Amino acid sequence: MAVSQAASFIHRCSSLKAYLKLYQMHRDQMLQIKEVQGQDQYGLAVYMTWKLSYDQLGSSARSLLQLCSMLHHEGITEDIFERASLSLQQLDDLNLQVQVTELLTHLGKQGSTWNSLVFQQVMGEIRSYSLVEFDSQNQSYSIHPLVQHWSASTLGQNRNNLQKCLLSIIGFSISWQFSSEEHKYQHRVLQHIMSCRGAVQIEEIGLSVAQNIVFVYAKEGKWKETQALETVMLEKRKCQMGEEHPDTLTSMGNLASTYWNQGKWKEAEALQTVVMEKTKHFLGEEHPDTLTSMENLACTYRDQGKWKEAEALGTVVMEKTKHFLGEEHPDTLRSMGNLASTYRVQGKWKEAEALEMVVIEKRKHLLGEEHPDTLTTMGNLACTYHNQEKWKEAEALQTVVMEKWKHLLGEEHPGTLISMGNLAATYRDQGKWKEAEALETVVMEKRKHLLGEEHPGTLISMGNLACTYRDQGKWKEAEALETVVMDKTKHLLGEEHPDTLTSMGNLAATNWHQGKWKAAEALGVVVMEKRKHLLGEEHPDTLRSMGNLACTYRDQGKWKEAEALETVVMDKTKHLLGEEHPDTLTSMGNLAATNWHQGKWKAAEALGVVVMEKRKHLLGEEHPDTLRSISNLAAIYKSQTKWKEAEALEMAMLKSNQA
Repeated sequence: MAVSQAASFIHRCSSLKAYLKLYQMHRDQMLQIKEVQGQDQYGLAVYMTWKLSYDQLGSSARSLLQLCSMLHHEGITEDIFERASLSLQQLDDLNLQVQVTELLTHLGKQGSTWNSLVFQQVMGEIRSYSLVEFDSQNQSYSIHPLVQHWSASTLGQNRNNLQKCLLSIIGFSISWQFSSEEHKYQHRVLQHIMSCRGAVQIEEIGLSVAQNIVFVYAKEGKWKETQALETVMLEKRKCQMGEEHPDTLTSMGNLASTYWNQGKWKEAEALQTVVMEKTKHFLGEEHPDTLTSMENLACTYRDQGKWKEAEALGTVVMEKTKHFLGEEHPDTLRSMGNLASTYRVQGKWKEAEALEMVVIEKRKHLLGEEHPDTLTTMGNLACTYHNQEKWKEAEALQTVVMEKWKHLLGEEHPGTLISMGNLAATYRDQGKWKEAEALETVVMEKRKHLLGEEHPGTLISMGNLACTYRDQGKWKEAEALETVVMDKTKHLLGEEHPDTLTSMGNLAATNWHQGKWKAAEALGVVVMEKRKHLLGEEHPDTLRSMGNLACTYRDQGKWKEAEALETVVMDKTKHLLGEEHPDTLTSMGNLAATNWHQGKWKAAEALGVVVMEKRKHLLGEEHPDTLRSISNLAAIYKSQTKWKEAEALEMAMLKSNQA
């Protein structure tokens, strides 16, 4: 019928293009026209036909159709309403609560239970007039966008109020459980949240509903939306409860976490400091909430490269939690795990490994070997092994973790996908390219399906696969994927987000490997300058980007520029991390290489000897990094015609390889 009417109107227009232009400008008016339709004897306008159907519906069916008009037009499921009906949450606005309860009662709510038969009857009535379609494969309903638009026009002045009711229903349907099934639901319901928000102002959303919506936004990486809603929630709580109420401080902590997830370290640190000081003042230094706030601040220090502050605060938290809650309390074990992570990023492998072993054993004893917290700690220990290039230990542990996640929560749970990505990274660093690529492809495809192509988690997995392509010399595949990741991350998170800068650095590395020096240098300079501005000149990420740019200078024969940067990196890394940290030794090795290329043999040799000896002492004579430094020093000896010294080193390498 709609097609017949459109055909008649197009016939009267000069062209299809003219019709489409008129339709875009006057859709509502055109759909109400009673058009002359030639052979077709059906004389009613489209809107009038739908109105006749609407008038035949009962009140419950009308209400449900109107609700559907504000949801996304696809993926409408019964469980949205069922979950909301079974929820024990209540709205602060009593009048709105009454309206929500009445709506749900019309659709199947019966006290504390849900009657699916009632819902099916109401939806069946709507379907009988072909206003809604059922997708049997996905067990969901859909409404044509035109029908949806028309149905929304029936709301009149009640539109805003009904939107608030529907948003409350969606909010009530969201649970804070962490099961695989719940994760899938949260992903599905996001499109309905985005559609339903419509004209509802952020300030009109109740705190309990906003809290649940924020939970979904954060899980889906919608940081801008999360920040906007959390900012309003914080202001509401300040106004209603005062700045020092525990709920207000919780809101401040949540907003700080959102800043943290966006790489806004300064804003996160400022809020977390306020939370910590106020909690100390009102609850005391040893209250669990105070210790949690201190722990959160310590994590932000760690991510800014303020490792001394992070370690100091993390140690205090761990000791106080041990003393007041006991060595086996979950908060104590979490604080030990966080401190271990701070040790790990500083290259304090032994300290990190020791703490992680304790946490694993205690969690196994208290929670069992397959509890998510136990598996997370095992994954952390595997990362510590990985960072020490203990490939066999890392791979074995990561394989166990991955299999247990799969068994426990399924192949599509976020924990499972993270464990698969970690194992893939260990494969990659061992040169097991096929295994790494296979796993990373699975992770990427599952995240695309579950989270969408623009979710931060999906983009990270795409970047990891690109790294594996690069390490195999598949430059075109790597460059294509990295370009997509960089562009999407810029659009999604902004040009200064840490993930954006990482993606730019990765693309620069791929350009460098292809000999595209100018492109690599241009990207490298941008990354370095932005990290200097955002993180400071002494942050590890800034120093790493300076080192990468220096390599690009070196390979172009820009020795002075390379040497100047590498000297700065070496000195700052020594000061920040100490003379024996892996990053310090890498920076010394890079400077030695630049000296070698310039024929500064003595300077190169002096640095090369230090790097080799320290790596022997720290990592052992057979470690890959030690063997690499021996090879580099042998090359420096050869350039000076010190054949005996070079031969002695090469013989030592040969023995290590044979062993």
